This record gives sequence, C-alpha cells and structure tokens, in this order.
Amino acid sequence: MAILLFIFVPFFFLYIFRCISGRWKKSSSEPTNWPLVGMLPAVVQNLHRIHDYATTVLTECGGTFEFKGPWFCHVDMVVTSDPANIHHIFSRNFSNYPKGPEFRKMFEILGDGIFNADFELWELHRRTTLSMLTHPEFPDFLEVNVWHKVQTGLLPVLDYFAENGDYFDLQDVFQRLTFDGICKLVMDYDPCSLCVDLPYIPSEKAFNDAIEALLYRHVLPETIWKLLKWMKIGTERKLLEAWKAFDEFIYPLIPNSSKDESDDNYNMLASFRKAYEEKLSTGSSTATTKKTRDFLRDTALSLMLAGRDTTSTCLAWLFWLIATNPSTETKILEEIETEFKKWRLFSVEESRRLIYLHGALCESLRLFPPVALEHKAPIEADILPSGNQLKPNTKVIVSFYSVGRTESVWGKDCLEFKPERWISASGGIKREPSYKFPAFNVGPRTCLGKDMAFVQMKMVAATIIYRYKIELVKGHVVSPRDSIILQARNGLMVKLSKRN
Repeated sequence: MAILLFIFVPFFFLYIFRCISGRWKKSSSEPTNWPLVGMLPAVVQNLHRIHDYATTVLTECGGTFEFKGPWFCHVDMVVTSDPANIHHIFSRNFSNYPKGPEFRKMFEILGDGIFNADFELWELHRRTTLSMLTHPEFPDFLEVNVWHKVQTGLLPVLDYFAENGDYFDLQDVFQRLTFDGICKLVMDYDPCSLCVDLPYIPSEKAFNDAIEALLYRHVLPETIWKLLKWMKIGTERKLLEAWKAFDEFIYPLIPNSSKDESDDNYNMLASFRKAYEEKLSTGSSTATTKKTRDFLRDTALSLMLAGRDTTSTCLAWLFWLIATNPSTETKILEEIETEFKKWRLFSVEESRRLIYLHGALCESLRLFPPVALEHKAPIEADILPSGNQLKPNTKVIVSFYSVGRTESVWGKDCLEFKPERWISASGGIKREPSYKFPAFNVGPRTCLGKDMAFVQMKMVAATIIYRYKIELVKGHVVSPRDSIILQARNGLMVKLSKRN
C-alpha cells in the first residue's frame, strides 16, 4: 500500500499543479484543501521557498494557520508565528509541551541528546552544561581558544584568498571554524578542517545533508519518508550516510571509561559521563560501557550541531547583510576604532563594549534565525491564545523565521536591516522577550550557550571587518536553504581585499 501511494501521489500532484497554474488563480496564498491530498500540493510546490511561503500564509491568516494533510497520512498540524502562542507553548504551559515521541522519531539521529531529551534527562543535560559554562575560569578558556583558532586557522585562510584575489565560500569557512571550535570544546580534539587546503572531512559536511533531510521529515507524511528510508533513496539516503559519518568520527574520540579521561576542568564528556552514570546508579538501570558511550555520542553530536551550524549561519547572514547595507560596515569600523583605538585581541568582558556590532548580530538573528522552526505537541488538550483548539498530540510547528518578519511584531520596517533597533535611548543594548525574538529558543529551553555565541561571533566578525573589505560575487543569488538550519543556499561567495 505504501509503495502504491508513493507512486500515485507525485502524479496526482502534477495534475493539481497544472490546474493551479493553467486554469485557476487565487488572490490568496492560503493553500487549497484538495480532496484526498489536502493542502500538501501547495507545500510541495513551494518547498524550494518553504520558509518565505509559510511567512506569507501566516501573515494573511493573522499569525496562525491550520494545515490539513492527506487524509490517509495523519499529518494535520497547526502552524504559528504568533508571539502570544509562542509564549504560551514555551513558557506558560511548558510542561504540557515536551519534545515527545513524534519529535524524537523525526530527530532519531540525535538519540538521547539535549534536543530530544525531556524531563529528568533534559534536566541532566541542562544542569551539566550550565555547570561548565558558568565555571569561573570558562571566560578565559573561551577567550584563549577562540583567538587561537582565529590566528592559526581563520586569518591564514582569509589572507590566502585575499592575496590571490580568488572568490570563495565564506559560509563554508565559518562552518569549518565553528566545527573545529566546538569539537575542541566538547571532545578536546581539533580536526583542523579550517586550513588553507580546506580538506574534506565527511563528518563536517554531513551536517548539511542531515539538516535538509530533517526538514523534509516535517512536511512529508511519515509513511513516505519511512519508505524512502527503507529504500535508501533521496534525502533519507543522505541522512543515513551522515549518521554513519558522525558515528565514525565521534565514537573513536570517546574514552571507554573514566580512567582514560584527563582531569582537565573543561573535559565536557567526562562531566556528562559522571552525571549520566550517577543518574543510572540511583534508578533501576545499570550503567554499561555501551549505554554510556551511546549517550556520550548523542550528547556530543547535539552539542556539535548547536555549536557548528547556529553560529556559522548567523555569521554568514551577518556579512551578507553588511555587504548589502554598506553604511552599517562603516559604523562597525568606527565603533571598533573608538573602543580599542588600534586593533588588538580583546577579552570576553571587553566584547560587551561593541554595542552596534551586537545590534547587527541581533538583526541577523532576527531576519535569519539559524533554527528556522520548532516542533511541539501537547500532552493534554489545550486552547492557544489565538483561539485554536488542540487535541492531545496535535503537531504544532512554530515558525521562528516568520516571527522576525511580521509587521505587527517588529513594525513596518521589519524587513529592513537596522542594528539601531537594538540600541536603547541610553546607548546600551535593548532587550526583547524571547517569544518575540526566539533565535535562541524560548522559555526554559533557552539556549545556554547564548552569551558564548555572542562573544565568539563578535571576535570573528570584528577581526574580519577590521582587516578586510568584502565584495559579493555579482550574479550569485543568496537565499535561505530549505532545511531546519537556515543556511544560505549555494553558500556565500565573496572576494576579499585587505584594508590599509
């Protein structure tokens, strides 16, 4: 039956598309609820621009839309970008919206990592991560490691391209930079993917294939993506290959026991091993080498995903926005020169003085939040502030991308890049509630690495802006990729020249 559906549905979609394009025009972007296939044809037709399409539909529907899927696939869902709904789901009624089994099924590759975890396991992840990030010596540790990578990896690569006058993908450079950095932090291992040779490292590139497949799991019926997985074709084949690449990279870096681990204060895996084995010892389960290693693999992969893709994505969009709004580059340069007189490596604390650069980063995160959407499902029936009634286990898709592009939330200039909107009347950083600015998630699940990310991004961005002029490749179209992580489709092709 599943195979017949897999063969039949594409042909039915083709027929529908012809009807839409040739015989029937709509004044509204709201998808038509067709017999049998529901609203899925509109989603498939706009899959190449799914985030912008969702924003258009949500704007027309007042911020919340009820999607009807094919009758045989059970994929009906509520899509929302309403800040009141977001605050309700992520904060006020947090306990009723765990990740749940459906989320875990779609993100099975992450296992028991923090993104899939609920209840006690989530608390373990959060408590252990927080203890590392709030350690008194962590700012010095972060500062040393970021500047070391900038000096030994980033600058040699950028100097090479600047001296040769070659065009290159700046997004790829940022992905390599953050991949090396998060591997060093989590596993005390630098894979050195950021060097002049730009070596191909399967696990580093595997993230790009994985995040695309995960988006398709959100929009395709479960029967379809499971069939693709069983047949090992399409995006599911790429996801399986990515899974293998992650395992082959991470498992050899995990010590078999605590005896093989160093006593370093910042041995993150050792801290998670200790916390996990203590949890098992107080319950009915017994810690085994395999069970512990699997947990550490899931933990490492989740932290690598958070550290590599979110930070690199924000930096890529920041430089595209600056290049298309050159006056902001001038203001960032003036701020660096005002605060530091002449260039030098600045500390974590000194990075807080770069207010305008902070505002520019916030604008990048508002317009292009690295995690474009979030998936939730209530345990018990609920009524959203928008009035939508949810049955237990109803899938709710929260579009973080759409929130930042909503006029009723951010004003008539919501599509403009204006770092000034983040600067208060007194000249400090203006704070916004997370349900209005969900780039680092919302409520109790707010990203613990937020401050660390800002420090790292300021160090990298300030270094590049102070040293180089950036020119975009003419004719190279930069648009959001259709994936869970909002990378630039086809990268960010640029040319560098050194400043005097």
